[in-house]
Amino acid sequence: MKFSQAENMMVRVVFGFTLPVFAAVHSQARTREVIHRDDVNIEVIAEGSGPPIILLPSLGRDSEEFDPVAERIAAAGFRVLRPQPRGYGDSSGPMQNITLHDLARDVAAVIQQEHAGRHENTPAILAGHAFGHFVAKMTAVDFPELVRAVILIGAAQKQPNPEVQKAVAIATDPSQPEAERLRNLKLVFFAPGNDAKIWLTGFHANVRAAEIVARDATPQREYWSAGTAPILDIQGSNDPYRPKSSSNELVQEFGAKRVSVVVIPHTAHAVIVEQPRAVADAIIQYAKRLPKS
Repeated sequence: MKFSQAENMMVRVVFGFTLPVFAAVHSQARTREVIHRDDVNIEVIAEGSGPPIILLPSLGRDSEEFDPVAERIAAAGFRVLRPQPRGYGDSSGPMQNITLHDLARDVAAVIQQEHAGRHENTPAILAGHAFGHFVAKMTAVDFPELVRAVILIGAAQKQPNPEVQKAVAIATDPSQPEAERLRNLKLVFFAPGNDAKIWLTGFHANVRAAEIVARDATPQREYWSAGTAPILDIQGSNDPYRPKSSSNELVQEFGAKRVSVVVIPHTAHAVIVEQPRAVADAIIQYAKRLPKS
């Protein structure tokens, strides 16, 4: 995949350091395996070696969208694991009457399998994009011993604007008219000038429906804190889900010692596809700064 000139630029951060531009990277060998837990099967894409980082996709989308991000992180010396959501690929399990706690158990099973196969018990860094950040937070609450840190990518503010939520619902629903979807994708997901058409495809209706059920069935108070794990909050500079007035919301609630913030220019809610290199570099820099477990 080729990257634009903007994607090769360094990103601005709001807490005092500038991320380096990494040299070109080469593909790491990718493997796929299916992990079994009770009545759940979890397909996992894995690559690289080193401390584990788990990437969790956004609402109704699959983790293959992280390909360029995962490749770059693996090349920097990390083991990158990508569980596919229930209902996509070879991942399966109950899709009704579930909560974020159920999805957190899926992630925990992936970490536990990694520990068993590699004979080490290094906690994982969880990086969740949009909907994925709910699952990352929930896993940190329910399984704190398995989580080293939580990285939020395109996370919403605590009290999102209802109009923004309505736009997201239309944009992510494949049954809606294409013109309406595109208008709302431009409104929320993509910064001006970025190609919103690339997300007219890739939303899996059954996955989206199950994840909405899980999210809405879980009170915010149960996952919001992410336990006590350190947090990196990666924000798109043009994301209406995270207006500038809420940029330091988590810092104010949980303190600057626990929460760091990165703002990536010229991106909105779909930051991982708008600026994949910048997202990968932010994750790499943060992971290398974390204290050893």
